[in-house]
Amino acid sequence: MTAAPMAPTAGPSREAVGQSFDRVDGRAKVTGAARYSAEIPIPGLTYAYVVGARIACGRITAIDTSTALSEDGVLAVLTHQNLPRVATLPPLIPSLAGTAAPGQTFFPMQDDIVHYAGQQVALVVADTYERAQHAASLVRVTYAETPSVTTIGQGRDSAYEPESIFGGFMPGRIERGNIQAGLDHADVRVEATYTFAANNHNPIEPSATTAQWQGDELVLHDATQGVNATQMTVARLLGIPLSRIRVISQYVGGSFGSKAMVHNHCALAAMAAREVGRPVKLALTREQMFTSVGHREEQEQQLAVGATRDGRLTAIRHHKISVTSRFDDWAEPSLGVSSQLYACPHYQGIYRLIRGNTMTPTFMRAPGEASGMFALECAMDELAGELGLDPVELRLRNRTDHDPNSGLPWSSSGLRECYERGAARFGWGERGTDPRTRREGHWLIGSGMASAAYPVAPPGSPQRARARLYADGTAVVQAATPEFGTGVTTVMTQVAADALGMPCERCRFEHGDTDLPSIAAAVGSAGAAMISAAVHSAATALRNQMIARAVGDRGSPLHGANPVDVVVRDGVMTAGTAAESYVSLLQRHFLPDAEATGSWSPPGAADAEYAMLTFGAQFAEVAVDPELGLIRVRRMTGAFAPGRVLNPKTATGQLMGGTLWGLGQALLEANHMDPDTGRWANSSLGEYLVAVNADAPDVDVELIEVDDPVVNPLGVKGVGEIGQVGVAAAIANAVHNATGRRIRKLPITIEDIL
Repeated sequence: MTAAPMAPTAGPSREAVGQSFDRVDGRAKVTGAARYSAEIPIPGLTYAYVVGARIACGRITAIDTSTALSEDGVLAVLTHQNLPRVATLPPLIPSLAGTAAPGQTFFPMQDDIVHYAGQQVALVVADTYERAQHAASLVRVTYAETPSVTTIGQGRDSAYEPESIFGGFMPGRIERGNIQAGLDHADVRVEATYTFAANNHNPIEPSATTAQWQGDELVLHDATQGVNATQMTVARLLGIPLSRIRVISQYVGGSFGSKAMVHNHCALAAMAAREVGRPVKLALTREQMFTSVGHREEQEQQLAVGATRDGRLTAIRHHKISVTSRFDDWAEPSLGVSSQLYACPHYQGIYRLIRGNTMTPTFMRAPGEASGMFALECAMDELAGELGLDPVELRLRNRTDHDPNSGLPWSSSGLRECYERGAARFGWGERGTDPRTRREGHWLIGSGMASAAYPVAPPGSPQRARARLYADGTAVVQAATPEFGTGVTTVMTQVAADALGMPCERCRFEHGDTDLPSIAAAVGSAGAAMISAAVHSAATALRNQMIARAVGDRGSPLHGANPVDVVVRDGVMTAGTAAESYVSLLQRHFLPDAEATGSWSPPGAADAEYAMLTFGAQFAEVAVDPELGLIRVRRMTGAFAPGRVLNPKTATGQLMGGTLWGLGQALLEANHMDPDTGRWANSSLGEYLVAVNADAPDVDVELIEVDDPVVNPLGVKGVGEIGQVGVAAAIANAVHNATGRRIRKLPITIEDIL
């Protein structure tokens, strides 16, 4: 359980929410005091190392572990021959639902079948990491290899249309109107195919789990976005009660989706610890991250967009094909926002999947939106050129106040303001409309833009928090959510302080432990909304409890006051000229503390009266060297409308981070499968390129607050994903503006320019 330091004051304002507080966990992180899941000191700790399959498809015919077991310090070698069978394989359900959330409906080392390269086929446990690693190299595995399918090119003819994707949360087909009629009635049509390389997660902290049995109770220190998701998944796999598993996640070094679902190493660590009778740490290597925690799948999208001569959309046809695993119908929901963003009477979106020799893909920042919006927004830019319209104007003409699929009004929008204010900040009016018209020396200069939108996805279960006020005038608010770099510790301190009517420096937020009130995994930009709602509910309940106690207390100056007239500020309850502090009330009654719990349940989909998206607009300026094929992104601007902004500093940081990841998606990040071996070709940071400081241009972010009383009690939508959504398209459109060349693939490489 993490106890965050007391927050600093933010200035003279008495309201903490909306102020740019510094991170309360910042000092621990920069001084090294923060400990991550692979850094927990436990007496008698041992170390596990994974042996991954070297083939993509086939069977294990023999495993020789004798040499490994004879090495000094080796405690066990687990394989399919001696690893216990799992109790239950939970269904694949996204972790936001608040249930068990395995990364795939397959658990390794249960039989001799190999489904994908890198699949765990043995686990070596030793008394030091180096000994475990060395012994793992001595495990000899013999295979009977059979042909694999790992790419779209290999499996296109076997593609099928699933009934649903994304763990059953999204339909495999989205339709309205008559798509062929809509295309036939169009005056102008744009049709194109867009291709996407696979992407892999590379957070600073690779995934890790430290497992310790205390009798028949299990303690896991896991790098996760949701401690309750880890708890429920491991409980199902091992067949033990939830009450006997405690999961702690103090600090998480980034995730972006890789730690949103619960992957196999968590339960393997627990099984290994039970086998050797000592605590076990299982930390994935950087190479193992490419085969153990999912990925953004290779995909191809075909798009047809039709419009009238005055720029009104008549039809959008958006089809996607991608590679999934042998076990799960998983695809990024790339067609969701493309079906909602614009007023268009006719729409057809169809997913097609190829069962391949790969682990099940998973969430990756802006999962689906970052790819689907690239295709749609590049096509919209091309359509604007065909119509002779400014790209911003085309989007304004097709903006809608309702979800075209459901007909429900948006709970809030702000999209028009994002277009207009983003364009003004960027200087969009100075952009040359014709390609290759702006030069600086040998560099061609271009500007591009794209819309951004991301679903507001409420969790599937009630979210809970607890607040406790002490007689010394300090308060602690608790919820199980981990801190994985988003600033949740800081922001929830602000929310709690305002709800209690206390200064931030006297409040503390404790988190990251299943012994605290449960919170669903903070994924899909839902963290700020759902956690703040629960924290606000608990703190408000405690404040109201104190007010009720005061107005009913004959010894209180507030006795007999109407509770609705009582205002709390700086820990003092006031009604008219009468006042009493929390401290005096508690001390007079010899109470060491007071406590309340609170919960927030999102409205059910069947009862929805509004549709919910977060909106934005993104702009990019690039310089292109046409002779060397170099692209340099010089500056980017984003305007976003995320409802209420709890902390502008942390929100802006998230949006800047997403924007820079969008640059990486556009120009750098790619993994390629070798179709002959069925193995990833770029499984290291030496070959898989990510954006670094030297690649980062100036990023300008504007936050446009919009009132939204529907999404949750504080009107918060979230910003974790949307910063990436429109970036790749804005950059690709800028490259076209600079060079006249349409590039319909990600990432854009030197060869594409040459």
